[in-house]
Amino acid sequence: MPTFPFLSDEWIAEARKIRAEMTDPAREASAAAASVRMNQVITDVPFGDGKLDAHLDTSSGTLEMETGHLEQPDVTVTLDYATAKAIFVDGTMEAGMKAFMEGKVRVQGDMAKLISALQQLAPPDPGAIDQAQARIRDITE
Repeated sequence: MPTFPFLSDEWIAEARKIRAEMTDPAREASAAAASVRMNQVITDVPFGDGKLDAHLDTSSGTLEMETGHLEQPDVTVTLDYATAKAIFVDGTMEAGMKAFMEGKVRVQGDMAKLISALQQLAPPDPGAIDQAQARIRDITE
C-alpha cells in the first residue's frame, strides 16, 4: 500500500476515499446536531508554504471536512503539524488537550460550540474509529 506525507495532496485524496467508504449516516446526523463551522490553521507543515488551511462544517446536516477556509466560521483553531498528526492519524485526542493546555492550540471564536461539536463527534463505537484510524495510519508516512 502506498504511503504519503500527512496532509499532502495525495494523503488528503486517499483520506477522502477512506472517509467516504466508512461514513456512518447515524454519526453524520449526530454530528449535524451540534452545528459548527470551524476553520483550522495547521502550522509548521514541512512542505508547501508551511501552512495549511482546512475546515469542518456540520451546518448542512452532514459532516464536511475539506481544505480551504469557510467564510464566517463559528470558531478557528490553530495548531501545529505534529499535534494535528497526533489527533488525525494516531487518534489521540489527549494529545490535542495536552497541546491546548501548553498553548500550542489556539482557539478564536465560540468555544462553547467547539466543545459541543467535539462531544457530538466522539465516536459511539470505538471499534469503528479504530478501523478508520488504522487505515489512515496505513497511508501515512
